[in-house]
Amino acid sequence: MTQTLIAKNANWEDYELLDSGEGEKLELFGDVLLIRPYPEIEWPKSQPPELWKRADAVFIRTQGDKGHWLTNKKLPESWQMHWQDAIATIYLSPFKHTGVFPEQSAHWDWMKQILLADKKQRPEYQPHVLNLFAYTGMASVVCAMTGAKVTHVDSSRAAIGWAKENQAASGLDQRSIRWILDDVMKFVTREIKRGVKYDGIILDPPAYGHGATGEVWNFKSSFPRLLALCKEILVEDPLFMLINAYAVAISPEDLEKKLAEVMLKKGPGTLESGELVLQESKSDRLLSTGIFARYTKS
Repeated sequence: MTQTLIAKNANWEDYELLDSGEGEKLELFGDVLLIRPYPEIEWPKSQPPELWKRADAVFIRTQGDKGHWLTNKKLPESWQMHWQDAIATIYLSPFKHTGVFPEQSAHWDWMKQILLADKKQRPEYQPHVLNLFAYTGMASVVCAMTGAKVTHVDSSRAAIGWAKENQAASGLDQRSIRWILDDVMKFVTREIKRGVKYDGIILDPPAYGHGATGEVWNFKSSFPRLLALCKEILVEDPLFMLINAYAVAISPEDLEKKLAEVMLKKGPGTLESGELVLQESKSDRLLSTGIFARYTKS
């Protein structure tokens, strides 16, 4: 079933997409107003120029996605944002990112409800969730806060350090998340050999990338192989699997078909796919940020 998920302001007390247009978006992260480039936005801005002029920082692109922030006032090195009980630590990175992707809250809420429902049915059981390409770990934090055992895998030491800050800020015990600095393909292959099984898997792969020791990742060729490996580390009756994709030449429907080939062999379940979008807080306009496919057991 294809559907569009909208991460509305109700999901984020501390985030707003105030406006977008002409290759930029105006966002409120906590009480800090940011302008970031988004070349895909071709429509005109809907809010007055005075609102845009109030931005505390503007990202200036210099080469590719790399650039620098032009600040209009002194900002702290980092600050915090809340999503329900989880806390994200925000930094202004030289790649325009802030360490959190607000549209992902639609998935966080979905996983949280699945894990809490399972906890109610099996109070003595602790599900094991694997988060691959886990970045700064908000999905890891949200799952861990339900009581799940979480394994967080990323090839960036800096990203894992950032994720640990989010874990601590959210009041989680250090042992609640297992941290793995590694290439995801190598890690999953070793888990197969060790016979480790997971109840849920999160996949958030880039279009292109490199592993911890220089391994090359290409979504078109690498993703099908990784998905086949992931099937081998799922329990017989898995709770969920989630795939996000950005800037790749594949439709949500095709992504769902690839997921179905793996998950429906595990048993009956619900498949969904579509676009992840943000809704502007001052209009009904939607900003598409990526695609997804996901499965949950019936």
